[in-house]
Amino acid sequence: MRVVAIIPARMGSLRFPGKPLACIGGMPMVQHVYHRVTLSQSLDEVFVATPDVEIQRAMEAIGAKVLMTSPLHERCTDRIAEAAERLDADIVVNVQGDEPLIRPEMIDLAIMSLARDPALGCVNLVLRIRMLAEFQNPNTIKVLRDLAGDAVYMSREPIPSTRVISFERLMVYKQVCVISFRKPLLMTFRRLEPTPLEQAESIDMLRLIEHGYKIRLVESEWDSQAVDTPEDLTRVEVVMRDDHLFRSYARGPAEARDV
Repeated sequence: MRVVAIIPARMGSLRFPGKPLACIGGMPMVQHVYHRVTLSQSLDEVFVATPDVEIQRAMEAIGAKVLMTSPLHERCTDRIAEAAERLDADIVVNVQGDEPLIRPEMIDLAIMSLARDPALGCVNLVLRIRMLAEFQNPNTIKVLRDLAGDAVYMSREPIPSTRVISFERLMVYKQVCVISFRKPLLMTFRRLEPTPLEQAESIDMLRLIEHGYKIRLVESEWDSQAVDTPEDLTRVEVVMRDDHLFRSYARGPAEARDV
């Protein structure tokens, strides 16, 4: 079984233009993601998918493999699918380029959860939301799952309702943007028509849900921090100072082997 990870990154983010190359601890954010993804022992190869020459040059300068994609994609999963079409792979892991605190264990979990159940086509990691502010934040994608653990709905709104049961008593979860696909389903995603709820929420995975495909939601014990705004970047910079993974790859490959 051949497993690859693809990191989508583009300069044209509406909320934070140019964020893949925003500097954290002396290196671009997408470079952090790349280094941390390559620490996973479950992957055969790691690629960056981008429409932007600036990102291509920055990543090829550190030896990363870059797949150039169309600038017209509205959804990162379409970008992943375009890139994956050229690759020999059984499982493709989408790791967002704005997750600079991603941990290799999260990637391993997404791969393992998909690999051990041949009936599954897609696994999306989730994490429990414990802070009300995060529950109310539209940049946090809330998820609902059925009793089998499959996704029912995803929204930027605070769901489920707290009208009857208070937030403190609810078990609420957010999407973690580590998503493993069997390649055939990823190719199917690209052929599916965009859907009304996908467009209303601006959430890729709703396209699969609305077309009747199952997404298994697997709870992660590791948190991450997506960077959606410059304020998020500032928070990540503070955390990164004490991050042991950063210290390992910031020291370079030869020194990192001694960690």
